[in-house]
Amino acid sequence: MNPPCARCGKIVYPTEKVSCLDKNWHKGCFHCEVCKMTLNMKNYKGYDKKPYCNAHYPKTSFTIVADTPENLRLKQQSELQSQVSYKKDFEESKGRGFSIVSDTPEMQRLRRTQEHISSAKYHEDFERARGRGCTPGLDDPSMERYHRANQMMGERVYRALYDYAAQDHDEVSFRDGDVIINAQPIDEGWMYGTVQRTGKSGMLPANYVECCN
Repeated sequence: MNPPCARCGKIVYPTEKVSCLDKNWHKGCFHCEVCKMTLNMKNYKGYDKKPYCNAHYPKTSFTIVADTPENLRLKQQSELQSQVSYKKDFEESKGRGFSIVSDTPEMQRLRRTQEHISSAKYHEDFERARGRGCTPGLDDPSMERYHRANQMMGERVYRALYDYAAQDHDEVSFRDGDVIINAQPIDEGWMYGTVQRTGKSGMLPANYVECCN
């Protein structure tokens, strides 16, 4: 017995039958649901057991499901959970004292510079206090060691081999032949010192100067 056509409902004979999408069709009835273009087994695209051409295949039909109230509620709940998780991770990282910004090479360099500036300022204040005859805590052995170390550091004098123009706010400019006093070596080929001619202090490249001691 010959089956009926899924489109027109009439009998489909073997010579004109197209079996596709679990149905039987006349060759002329097997066309796109939208533009009615006749299709074949090579160029059709099936959706919901109906044939479509490539241009009218319902690619965005899934958004209908995504916009249901239940799915919207689940989406909002997922976003809230993500925010709570992010806030929790952020608070935990703060508790560990972790800072992404502070770990960059530039921030590490600035932090070292600040430490050296603080050390130089302490040394300066200590020398002033000593000049006024005020030596608080001098009997402390650790203060004596610090005092001797500062005296040794104060005697380190360098001479500039080339001109140098400061590249950043924490650096110092100098000319060939300038004397650099109170020089303190820093990692990665940098030093901290005071240009005697200008009286300005800051960081400078170690390969631009030579020790005069």
